[in-house]
Amino acid sequence: MILSQEYIIAIALAIIILLGLIVIVREWRKVNEAKHNVLLLEKQTELKKINLVEKDLEEKRRRETLTRIPKEQQERLDAIKDDTDQIMQKIGYLNTEVNERVEKLEAETELVKLKKLSEELDKKESKLKKY
Repeated sequence: MILSQEYIIAIALAIIILLGLIVIVREWRKVNEAKHNVLLLEKQTELKKINLVEKDLEEKRRRETLTRIPKEQQERLDAIKDDTDQIMQKIGYLNTEVNERVEKLEAETELVKLKKLSEELDKKESKLKKY
């Protein structure tokens, strides 16, 4: 059965139109998905804003309650805060000192290893030169 040229052209056009429709549907889905993602991100952003405002309000309430306490209690709290700051400074110093000492020890260990390796290489090179 031989198809006429008109039928072949009609079939080709139908295939092209079908492919075009497939591409259009896929792009339409991508656009809808992108719109959905944008809406979701907007809602997440809004929730984060609300959360930040709530935290800010809570912090303000806490500060207000601290300002209403008697002077001697406030002084005790300030003393505790000062002691805490001093301890945190000591912790920071000790942490830095320990890290530096560990790095120094690692560097010294690496230096010793490299010196031994260098000596071994020198020995091997001298043996090879003898032959």
